[in-house]
Amino acid sequence: MDLVDPMFVIVMGVSGSGKTSIAQRLSAATGWPYVEGDNFHPAANIAKMRAGIPLTDEDRWPWLDAVGAWISAHEVRGDSAIITCSALKRSYRDRLREGRGGVRFLMLTVPVEELRRRVANRPGHFMPASLLDSQLATLEPLQPDEDGVAVDASGHPDVVLAAALAALGLTAASQAGSA
Repeated sequence: MDLVDPMFVIVMGVSGSGKTSIAQRLSAATGWPYVEGDNFHPAANIAKMRAGIPLTDEDRWPWLDAVGAWISAHEVRGDSAIITCSALKRSYRDRLREGRGGVRFLMLTVPVEELRRRVANRPGHFMPASLLDSQLATLEPLQPDEDGVAVDASGHPDVVLAAALAALGLTAASQAGSA
């Protein structure tokens, strides 16, 4: 039996930073399950974003609570996992961490012009390019007392994955949170 506590890597950042791509690669490298945090948004949130209306904190709390509940369910089973979630503010990250051990953040950073290019070339996504500026204005970088790392995600996804694994102290095919 594995006695190592589970780890939950929340891949965070603004729209276009590569959260989904890197989370899928982390999942494949570690063998941990992956879930897209956007799947937990209530329909009203998605409708607002599609209409180009930024979400308020009040809109985000139920979404963050749903993501947190997913983490808690996996924590009880002792399963590590990868989750995408913008987690733009410290208060959002605190809410995701509240009462949960093993939550770590992987903040993906990308220059603004590259973000604009990526978002503009993403057809069919509910998050319009018009909301990027509001996300950038909301973004609060990780603080030294937060359990997380920042990685430059402007390069090729395989290079970003290698940097993320190294920054998190993980190796390919890690087991349940072992480094």
